[in-house]
Amino acid sequence: MDGLLHGFAVLSTWQNLSLCLLGAVLGTVVGVLPGLGPATTIALLLPITLKLDPTGAIILLAGIYYGVAYGGTLTSVLMRIPGEASSVVTCLDGYEMARKGRAGAALGIAALGSFFAGTVGILGVMLLSPPLAELVIAFGPWEYAALMLAGLSLIAFFAASGLAKAALMALLGLLLGSVGIDPIAGTPRFTFGIPELVDGINITPLALGLFGLSELLFLALVPAAKSEILRPPASLLGFLPSREEARRSVAPVLRGTGLGFLVGLLPGGGAVLASFLSYAVEKRLARRPQEFGRGAVEGVAGPEAANNAGTAGAFIPLLTLGIPANAVTALLLGALLIHGVQPGPMILERQPEIYWGVIASMYLGNVLLLVLNLPLVGLFVRALEIPRRFMAAAILSICVIGVYSTNLASFDVLLAVGFGLLGFVLRRGGFDLGPLVLAYVLGPTFERSLRQGLLISDGDLTELLHRPIALGFIAAAVLTLLAAVLLRNRARVAD
Repeated sequence: MDGLLHGFAVLSTWQNLSLCLLGAVLGTVVGVLPGLGPATTIALLLPITLKLDPTGAIILLAGIYYGVAYGGTLTSVLMRIPGEASSVVTCLDGYEMARKGRAGAALGIAALGSFFAGTVGILGVMLLSPPLAELVIAFGPWEYAALMLAGLSLIAFFAASGLAKAALMALLGLLLGSVGIDPIAGTPRFTFGIPELVDGINITPLALGLFGLSELLFLALVPAAKSEILRPPASLLGFLPSREEARRSVAPVLRGTGLGFLVGLLPGGGAVLASFLSYAVEKRLARRPQEFGRGAVEGVAGPEAANNAGTAGAFIPLLTLGIPANAVTALLLGALLIHGVQPGPMILERQPEIYWGVIASMYLGNVLLLVLNLPLVGLFVRALEIPRRFMAAAILSICVIGVYSTNLASFDVLLAVGFGLLGFVLRRGGFDLGPLVLAYVLGPTFERSLRQGLLISDGDLTELLHRPIALGFIAAAVLTLLAAVLLRNRARVAD
């Protein structure tokens, strides 16, 4: 409680309160606008946060991350267009409920379930992070190397684009992360004689190119799908579910909260996987599974709770282990590193104002999202009317200015353009960019820890036999890869 009170004291400044509100509102708008997504928005705002202190910057970016889960529900229910990937499942039953005249009930259940799940998830982050951080303090180079390896294996397991494509993206991310100065020898590598690459590839042009500029190319070259926009309720009373709908939603919200939080802890998991798993669980447990896809309220309540709990759970490995659970938290990790903050077990000792300030902002942001989401739903829906050409022009301007302002280097702009073209080609080819970004962030830590362990043991790998925690992580990585192969082979046989 002392830490939480300290966090609210940090949050009580006008700047941090304003950034918390701004992040929640931006997150909702980003969730409403199809195609942008939290990764693109956080990448766009990374250069702007350089003018802020580390605590304020992370409060703003974190608000965008958990605010997107709220905003994506609006378009899923009213248009059958997921504003964000974690809201894809909501389209199945949310839109059907809206067509039956229950749009308000669908949005109300989603908002209340999300609020409950988000609050429980934040409580879990607050209670579990300190003991986990104390455990990780005992980690040495071998343990960190094995932990990074387990994270990389989970990337392949949870990748939506398939195991082979995910592995290729992870290898590309590892190669990009190895550009620059060798962490042990101190000599340049993979720079091809280009002086600007000696310090490595900065995450700003990488992220802005892969997510921002590639999204610009999609807006310009990929035709937009047309969809009917259903009207939201005119009054707040229209968002209240019926007694029967509320009764049927309680158990799915509780199950979705628990499942989503646990999935959010896993590197490679997060809100998207949590929502899909929750929908599958609810359909399996439902008394009338034939209603799913035709307006089942359980198909809205469970996944919406799961994606918000998963978003909160993803902050535990990010803050206490320095491991991003998905592409978005990888960008948040990059933002922390840019500001000179090293996430990990010592963050509670060395920079408690950042940890507890973010926790307090998540509590306040969750309340703000509930208060803002339903009354302003009509205003947010109007954002869908913005012409795509104007949106593309805004993204281009922000990308170019943001990349150049980071180091005042035109080379970074060229680098971002190259990554933008690469991201567009990869996305058109069905590759998921998440494994690339995650491997880019995890790779340097894995290499540095592995080489430190080998130097300490004089290259003796049998040292691992005396490291039970490291052996446990390696065993988990092997089992995860085997499970991924077996499950995909079984699905291929079933098809």
